[in-house]
Amino acid sequence: MMANIDTDIVVMAIWGIIFVIFLIKLFQSIRLVPTKSAYIVERLGKYHATLDAGFHALVPFVDKVAYIHDLKEETIDVPPQECFSSDEVNVEVDGVMYISVVDPVKSSYGVTDYRYAAIQLAQTTTRSVIGTLDLDRTFEERDVISAKVVEVLDQAGAMWGIRVHRYEIKNISPPETVKNAMEMQVNAERERRALLAKSEGDKQSKINRSEGIKTEMINHSEGEMQRRINEAEGKAEEIITIASATAESIERIATVIAAPGGKNVVRMQLGSQYLKQFEGLSQSASKVVLPGNLMDFEHWMNSVGLDDKN
Repeated sequence: MMANIDTDIVVMAIWGIIFVIFLIKLFQSIRLVPTKSAYIVERLGKYHATLDAGFHALVPFVDKVAYIHDLKEETIDVPPQECFSSDEVNVEVDGVMYISVVDPVKSSYGVTDYRYAAIQLAQTTTRSVIGTLDLDRTFEERDVISAKVVEVLDQAGAMWGIRVHRYEIKNISPPETVKNAMEMQVNAERERRALLAKSEGDKQSKINRSEGIKTEMINHSEGEMQRRINEAEGKAEEIITIASATAESIERIATVIAAPGGKNVVRMQLGSQYLKQFEGLSQSASKVVLPGNLMDFEHWMNSVGLDDKN
């Protein structure tokens, strides 16, 4: 009797365990796939389906989620590695690449570990590209190195189900001795540029000073020339004005002389002025001054046509 009871208990325990396992498998067969994720389902060890975002129910004990892939872009650090440039300088280079899974099936079955494979391929490609460049150009040609690595990774990524968006070199570290030599070279170049800039400044300063002196001399000479022109024009205007006034006075005298009795008037005016001249001389010398021959004035009047007969 006791043996039958024990047997029943064992059977019930076994069925209980089976039921629990069935429940666990049943719950495991229900899958909620998040956005930008992909689940690879195998049925009896063979690829069956790829589950996209949403609710999915699997067949318990038959279907199994073998791989889970995140489809978002991810960042992978490329560890530092030693590379030799074409001029035999050892440099240490590290970088970072940005990749995403575009084909979950190939990412699962096309390569064992696509992240590790991408890192190794990026390192070997970087070494190959740097080996073709001089040390100085490695700092200048970072874009070329990155573009070459992306090109090679894209070719391999097509088989691995991944896409390489970008590859950036973070650091290029030469040996300490090379760093010191490069710093000395940079300092020498900086000093050369400073001396060149100073000499150019001195040269420009002298040019500006000479241009200023030249402009000053030109302005002074132009001012002097203009002053002389103005003086000449003023004198010319003065002469023209005096000539015009003289001509006008002569015309008026001629008009007066031509009038009836005009000659007598002019004769009397000139005689009066003639005698006033001697009067001035007498006053200045405190003596009486008389002309030596009053007939000389009469002869002059006749010679100019102002005789009383006319």
